[in-house]
Amino acid sequence: MAREIGDSAPGRGLSRRTLIKTLALTAGAVALAPASALAQTSHTDPPVAPPSVVTGRDFGPDADPNVYFVDPDVLTVEPEFNSLRQGNAPIQRLWTGALWAEGPAWSSVGKFLVWSDIPNNRQLRWSEDDGHVSVFRNPSNNSNGNTFDFQGRQISCEHLTRRVVRYEHDGSVTVLADNYQGKRLNSPNDAVPHPDGSVWFTDPPYGGQLYEGAPDAPGGPSNRSGLINSRAGQPPEIATYRRELPTNVYRWDPSGRLDIVVGDEQLPDP
Repeated sequence: MAREIGDSAPGRGLSRRTLIKTLALTAGAVALAPASALAQTSHTDPPVAPPSVVTGRDFGPDADPNVYFVDPDVLTVEPEFNSLRQGNAPIQRLWTGALWAEGPAWSSVGKFLVWSDIPNNRQLRWSEDDGHVSVFRNPSNNSNGNTFDFQGRQISCEHLTRRVVRYEHDGSVTVLADNYQGKRLNSPNDAVPHPDGSVWFTDPPYGGQLYEGAPDAPGGPSNRSGLINSRAGQPPEIATYRRELPTNVYRWDPSGRLDIVVGDEQLPDP
């Protein structure tokens, strides 16, 4: 049975002097070993890769029905999330075919899911009634994040127009924010409503490219060389937009006031 150093019986233990002597001899042997031998031993085994968390399940149209009660592929990173997690809500694939699906938001009033297909400049909707997916809004101004406020109105972050809009129940559109202190927003990305009526949203520069919005005007922070043609395929009033603001998190107040709540210097790339 192995013994801990210092716990050995008298006469049979490993003394501190003996231990130091042994370590010194070992270190000397290593120092005198040929470099080629050390190189061989250091590359004998490749680094051990961390265990993969990628699921092997099939989410295709011909996959077996999902019979999980507690889905093993729903992973909790922060323990605080467990209090919000619904155990009987397994992962299911609803639809495929978007170039880039983003910004899913559930309407508890309409009982449907809406999301953005950014490069295709459209929003799609999945209906809970029959599982049907249809084009919900086209064009969508390359919308990214979507959400619904506490009155059931949809709020969308538009990359092309660099604004946050709200769709009213009568179908009209209200622009919540498109500038801060007279400077155009970058490309609002994600938004969340607050019970007090305010809307919080992020404003990174991701939408400043042709694939998902409008490129920054030549000379702007995201197009300093001017090699990206900001006018290609864009309306005249869009092509001249130039990035003027850092990446911030904003709070829009129902009075129309817009405040920075987290600045780029506090949380880069939110």
